[in-house]
Amino acid sequence: MELIASINSAINGVVWGPPMLILLVGAGILLSCRTAGVQFRKFGYAMKNTLGKVFQKSQAGEGEITPFQAMSTALAGTVGTGNIAGITAAVTLGGPGSIFWLWITALIGMCTKYSEVLLAVKFRERNKFGDWVGGPMYYIQKGLGRNWKWLSILFCIFAALAAFGIGNAVQVGNITSSVNTVITAFNPDFAGQKTVNLVLGIILAVLTAIVLFGGIKRLGAVCEKLVPFMAVVYIVACLVVVIYHCRTLPAVFHDIFVGAFSPQGITGGTVGSMMLVITWGVKRGVFSNEAGLGSAPMAHAATSETDPVKQGLYGIFEVFMDTIVICTLTGLALLCGSYGAGIDLNYGVQGTTSLNAAALGTVFTDKGGALIIAVGLALFAFSTVLSWALYGTRCCEFIFGPKAIKPYQVVFVIVVIVGATMDLSLAWDIADTLNGLMAIPNLIALVGLSGVVVRETKRHFAETANK
Repeated sequence: MELIASINSAINGVVWGPPMLILLVGAGILLSCRTAGVQFRKFGYAMKNTLGKVFQKSQAGEGEITPFQAMSTALAGTVGTGNIAGITAAVTLGGPGSIFWLWITALIGMCTKYSEVLLAVKFRERNKFGDWVGGPMYYIQKGLGRNWKWLSILFCIFAALAAFGIGNAVQVGNITSSVNTVITAFNPDFAGQKTVNLVLGIILAVLTAIVLFGGIKRLGAVCEKLVPFMAVVYIVACLVVVIYHCRTLPAVFHDIFVGAFSPQGITGGTVGSMMLVITWGVKRGVFSNEAGLGSAPMAHAATSETDPVKQGLYGIFEVFMDTIVICTLTGLALLCGSYGAGIDLNYGVQGTTSLNAAALGTVFTDKGGALIIAVGLALFAFSTVLSWALYGTRCCEFIFGPKAIKPYQVVFVIVVIVGATMDLSLAWDIADTLNGLMAIPNLIALVGLSGVVVRETKRHFAETANK
């Protein structure tokens, strides 16, 4: 096991190291330049045609879901533990300045996600059951040509395996951990964690099976309700903390902007180099919104929307909501709680969700803060499980055909129970590596098909200008 861990650690260092982060950001910059910064030029148009249509009723045909349901399913996969624990790690290890680089990554990532979604709708197809299917494996094969099918299969292998870990067992493990934290907060002497974990695992497995075996329409309907609810609850809780400690905001923003370029001046030298601050900000930004990894396009491909650009706008909104809104509020609540109530962030030491709970506890009491974080993590993580169930299924179907769907889904449900009852530290590390490896085939396709993104973008806005 130690050998496997050391090999994985070496690969992970490359996959999530500076070269890959530069490649991810570089692809986003290339796409932003080629589309003349569509995420900035058309930001208002994107918000009007996504957020502005939240309450509009829309219908979807057989084998497809509404554009908002598709976005909710994708957002369910991206809004997860990275929005809470991940941002805490970035701030504690990289200092306040990491939030600035998180923003930069998100602004660039908006165009990356826009391009992914656009291509997913452009090159999707109907499967045997009449469902719309698409994603990197389809736009690689159909966009770059059949000679590139090996790259499609490579993407599917990485994604289907990663779904068991980072999209399933790890998320379920976070749910059980957060529930145990709440139980301990109310009863420090409680000793039945293993029983609680098993019961939770069985309940989550049943819920996952009910949604997953109900098909794409049931998955879309659940995510459509779950994602807005969990986002609103968490956003409101963080906003209350920020408003309560609003007097600290000038100092917080000062340290974010100054710390982005001079970390030693803010943290007394404990953070280290500016490169460390940039790395943590970029790494957690990419990990949070998944722009460039190729996961979300598989959900967006199921949309009833026929115009690739219109669905691509949801990609812009998705990154904005995930990183600019939710991740920023996590960071601000943490820093405001620290500056306003003296919470020791202990820069340079791995952050945990206990710091988030402590920040919320400055307003909602310690038990209340722990409860909010536990509920937020549980909802975020469960929605991630549902989305990754779809991603893994689509990848398995692409490689082995429709006959492999049910067996894969059964194994996926079983892994839910495994994730609730076992120590998955190595599984987390391996899944994290596989998650990063997914990005390589996808980025090759995004660069190779950037011309298609440009043409579709020009076509759409030329048509809207003539209306």
